[in-house]
Amino acid sequence: MSINANAIIQSIEADYKKDKVPSVYVGDTIKVGVRIQEGGKERIQPFEGTVIAMRHGGINKTITVRKIFQGIGVERVFLVHSPIIADIEVLRRGKVRRAKLYYLRDRVGKATRIKQRFDRPIETTKVAKKKGKGKKK
Repeated sequence: MSINANAIIQSIEADYKKDKVPSVYVGDTIKVGVRIQEGGKERIQPFEGTVIAMRHGGINKTITVRKIFQGIGVERVFLVHSPIIADIEVLRRGKVRRAKLYYLRDRVGKATRIKQRFDRPIETTKVAKKKGKGKKK
């Protein structure tokens, strides 16, 4: 691709990128608010877990979040700039020395703990609620 083509692609992607995305690192414990449509209603369901992998970049950036639910490991891949993601909240920062934490899949219980780091600030993003969706008096 030529330089001009890359500029065109970046300008198109800029329209779909979210402005305020917190800096998320591998090893962090985060809470992702996922928009779910049930019938005619929309609600936000939290998914809380540890970031075990990050892939790609720009508008295609994805994070893999793992949690243990009823003794079973559940992993979900989130597209960070997707409109389905309502908010991302960093609960604690993890101190790890790897880019991918796939070894956590083989561990159970207290062996999955990650040390906490305190040198990075914790950030939160919230998407503003749409106006005009409430009941009228």
